[in-house]
Amino acid sequence: MWGFTIKKAFFDFWDHLFLVIILNLGFLLLLAVPLLLPSWLYRFGVVPSAVAFVAGILLLFLYGGTVSFMMKEVAYYRDPGAAEFLAFFKESWPSSLVFGGIVVLHLFILMVAFPVYASMKSIFGTMALVLIFWFSVLWFLSSLYYFPLRTQVDSNVKKILKKCFLVFFDNTGFTLYLAVGAALIFVISFFTAFLLPGFTGILLWLQVGFKLRLLKYDYLETHPQSDRKQIPWDTLLVEERERVGKRTLKGMIFPWKE
Repeated sequence: MWGFTIKKAFFDFWDHLFLVIILNLGFLLLLAVPLLLPSWLYRFGVVPSAVAFVAGILLLFLYGGTVSFMMKEVAYYRDPGAAEFLAFFKESWPSSLVFGGIVVLHLFILMVAFPVYASMKSIFGTMALVLIFWFSVLWFLSSLYYFPLRTQVDSNVKKILKKCFLVFFDNTGFTLYLAVGAALIFVISFFTAFLLPGFTGILLWLQVGFKLRLLKYDYLETHPQSDRKQIPWDTLLVEERERVGKRTLKGMIFPWKE
């Protein structure tokens, strides 16, 4: 199942290459707000600079939520366009804004708490730093499911947040796999100035991974007595494998040799 996740994500990405590039250009333009605008506004004071940074982060999450809906469509073998983008923005902006707000609050707590507890130089300070660190790791890994849950399962923010942690604890190994994959995509994107695969590629990767993982819960819902550790992935992935087809990297580059 894990290997097929890579295959499906790659070919979904390849089949929508132009769309991915266009959406990544949007990310790059919006990145200028939190990365460049605060330093320019700093001459007017700390407050305008901080406001610009926070506004930039929120804009990125608003855009990211919309792109996540686009990538969900791609993961489900559909071809979203400009009209869908506007509709998805209207549908996703409240939950995306909440997600962005939580991330900004988390960053603020880290910026304040780490220097304070580090300066204590005591057991209490060390314990506090350790707790903050591991909670941050837990939140980061669980939050990988926020946009996939929003697009594929639920629209209620409270339920989404709760399910983020539930899905993480139920699929810890797979979550680490998704996190490592996202990190590798991020590193690879450096060499293409984040045009390919870029942030859109990361969002597609998460959508594909979660879509396939949902098959487990569909199976358990219809087979409640089954062993949760013995999921018949070969059977569950038959339709998905048929949709993706017997495609290879060689056939993609040299189709006449297939």
